[in-house]
Amino acid sequence: MRGDRLVSILMLLQSHGQITAKRLAEKLEVSERTIYRDMEALSRTGIPVTAERGINGGWSLLEDYRTNLTGLKESEIRALFVPQSTHLLDDLGLARTSEEARNKLIASLPSIYRENAKDVWNRIHIDTSTWHQRKEKIESFEILKNAIWGQQKLKIKYQRADGETNERIVQPLGLVAKGNRWYFIASKENDEIRNYRASRIRSAMPTEETFKRPEYFNLAQYWESSTKAFIEKLPRYEVSVKVAPSILTWLKFSSRFVQIVEVDNYVQNDWISVKLSFDTEDEAKGYILGFANRIKVVEPKELHDKILKMAEATVAFYKQWK
Repeated sequence: MRGDRLVSILMLLQSHGQITAKRLAEKLEVSERTIYRDMEALSRTGIPVTAERGINGGWSLLEDYRTNLTGLKESEIRALFVPQSTHLLDDLGLARTSEEARNKLIASLPSIYRENAKDVWNRIHIDTSTWHQRKEKIESFEILKNAIWGQQKLKIKYQRADGETNERIVQPLGLVAKGNRWYFIASKENDEIRNYRASRIRSAMPTEETFKRPEYFNLAQYWESSTKAFIEKLPRYEVSVKVAPSILTWLKFSSRFVQIVEVDNYVQNDWISVKLSFDTEDEAKGYILGFANRIKVVEPKELHDKILKMAEATVAFYKQWK
């Protein structure tokens, strides 16, 4: 791209002091005529390029002129300006700092890139929030952040998914945002690394003891392997069903966790065969019963009977309230 080539010319002029059009053309693999056109373009943007004729001549920048650009390509500049999640930056207390840093970076760019960089924010927006917009309250978020930076051990009170609460001493290693939910990564006293849902930390108290961060710990790599292991351990309960064509597209938009494993696009007697995967049998029962007479169980047979009993119990329950 021409913009990348112009930046390369600037870098070459700064590093060589003076360089011929022929040498520039060789380095950038273009014709000398193209180099002359590029020099005109740089001059029109206000960059003071000058040409000295003769056997020892060549192109150079006016004395003392330096650009703050460090050789970034146009695509690299765009990558730097892709917006980050505003609400996650806000949680970290970095929203204003991020904006100030962006403005400083924009100011350091030459005019040939400045408008394009600013325009990235009008063309791409990152929103990591969910449609339900329910934000989890994290009691001790500031304490967690400070302990991570200060490598200070924490005494936390943590409530597990089953409601049981216990206390433990942990060594804070990092915070990970998954969607709009924060996870606190820390090692226990036996050096076992664990993930804690930050909203379940009921209290956190800094201790006077610091710790040495594991030398080879990489937060991103750890989270990736941890997530993979978690997914592999998830229970799977597969169900074969027949669905009415009218609800096929709605299967993907349920608030329950369900994975469509296989769909037979062949319609037989107004039904389509589908294979679904759930975490548990209870998830499957609630999901399938919610579609009433527009979905029916084929396998496993015992699930068919259990859903029938649920439906009968529901009807009996509502009849008594007429």
